[in-house]
Parts: sequence; C-alpha cells; structure tokens
Amino acid sequence: MTIEELLRQGPDGARIRSARLADGVATVVADASGLAEAERSAFEQRLKAQASGLSQVREVRVALTAAKRGPKLIAVGSGKGGVGKSTVSTNLAVALARLGHKVGMIDADIYGPSQPTLLGTSERPEARGKQLIPVDAHGIKLLSVGQLVSEGHALAWRGPMASGALTQLVEGDWVDRDLLIVDLPPGTGDVQLSLLQKSRPAGAVIVSTPQDLSLIDATRAVDLFRKLSVPILGLIENMAGYDCPHCGQPSDPFGSGGAETAAAELGIPFLGRLPLSATLREASDAGQPPAGGTGPAADTFRLLAEKLLASLDTAAA
Repeated sequence: MTIEELLRQGPDGARIRSARLADGVATVVADASGLAEAERSAFEQRLKAQASGLSQVREVRVALTAAKRGPKLIAVGSGKGGVGKSTVSTNLAVALARLGHKVGMIDADIYGPSQPTLLGTSERPEARGKQLIPVDAHGIKLLSVGQLVSEGHALAWRGPMASGALTQLVEGDWVDRDLLIVDLPPGTGDVQLSLLQKSRPAGAVIVSTPQDLSLIDATRAVDLFRKLSVPILGLIENMAGYDCPHCGQPSDPFGSGGAETAAAELGIPFLGRLPLSATLREASDAGQPPAGGTGPAADTFRLLAEKLLASLDTAAA
C-alpha cells in the first residue's frame, strides 16, 4: 500500500490530494479550503504526526492548498441600450439581498454608469492598497466607475482602458459576498469580452423589450454568451405594456409577448415581464429601488429573483 493510500485512511483522508515517499522524505499535498488559520495549523500537525508514524519516513513536508473562493458572478446584459437593463439589475440585486443573499453590484457600464444614481449614493469607495472597497447601498455593496469620476464628465477611453477599469472593479474587496451582479454595457464589445474571458460568470441574464428590434439585438447577446460557454439563466421582458392612466385600458406600445416567444425559440428560460411604470421610473430617479419596499413592483422583482436563483441552481447542477 502506498503512503497516499495509508494517509487517505486517516481522519483527514478526504483532503489528501497527493503523497509520495522518496529517500525517507514524505511530501504531502492537502486541501485546506475553508479552514481558519488555527484550523490549518492543527490540520498540518495532524498530517505530520500521521505520516511520521509510518515506516521508512524520517522527514515530513506538508503543502496546504486552498481553492480560491469568491462570489458567483451573474452578468446582466442586453443587445442594445434603452431597454432598462440597469434598472432591472439594481432591483434584482436588492431583491436577491432581501431573499437572504450577500450581494455585490458592479456597474460595468463604463461609458454610462448609472448605478450610483439608481442606488442613491454619491459615496466614493476607499482603496486598500490597489484594491477598492465597495460602498453600502440599500443592503448591497457597490462599485462603479461613476463613483470615481466627476459627475457629467465624459469618459473618452479606448477599449484597453475600459477593460482595465472593469478589472479593477471585479477585483474589489468582494470577499464577504456570495452573489455579484454585473451590470454590463449594451452590445457585445471589449468590456463584455474582457469580463467573460477573465472572470467567467456563473450565468447571464438578458433584458429586452417586446419589440422586434430589441429582440434581434438580444439574440446577438445570447449568441455571445453561448460562444464563450456562459449559461443563459433567462430572459426578462421589460416595458411590457401599461394601463392607461386616463381610460384604464391596457396598451402595448412596444408589442406584446415577443420576449417570451424569443426565449422559447432560443431554448432559454423566460423569467418574467415588467410593465412600463411611472412609479418605477420615479423611484429609480430618486435612488430608491422599488424592490427594497412593498407593493406590486417589489413582489414582481422578488419573483424574478426567485426564478433567477432556481435557474442558477439548474445551471450549476
């Protein structure tokens, strides 16, 4: 029986990754993921004691490894601008936090950052060394380029500069978060590619209006995520009609049901629809996400968040 097989029979056997014996020196590699510093030390001492008790072993060398753990990234994208992607991202994040998750928000819409406005914060993040510390807002944590530049100033950045800014946001201090919502810019350009290639989201949500033009562009976003092997968690139809405030009759200025039909054709989950709402617009402009309150909008975003989590679990299975 090899030394690796003998060590695997011990109390910490499941954590043994490899072990070999050469010239009386036992070299043991073990997984210490999730162990606090004191637990790591005790774990190492146990391994040394166990290996030292084996015949022909005169010296024991232990190397402890730990899998890098971090929040699951969920990218929220759209094929075009003007579909309400950022508003949906904000309220999904707040709804997920109200369901008990520790949520972070990255405003990756480098050229049009709107999350500080939507979350009602002007606080600038501090830096610890080269790492940014997210700020608190409505029960979630936020990092946005909008916190780093003066209000109203244009960002005339080329692709590499924008990608570098995104990297700095993603590498912020998210250690205590379990979900990280990334509000992507519209389209399928450099920023999206940088995120997908470097950070590998656990899944993506697509936001579209019911009209054909928006759905055509949303299909391109789906194609990008699929080409880079990112699971599509679902499609959300925004601006899906409204009730006329004067006559009370329903109206569908952007069409009806197009996103649900497109989701079926693309073979992706349809998470639900959001109607046009003056209340949602007013609350968003005021930096008060409706998902953090009560009423129909809060209920709708809670249901969307629950469906998103179910889809995330399915994608991870």
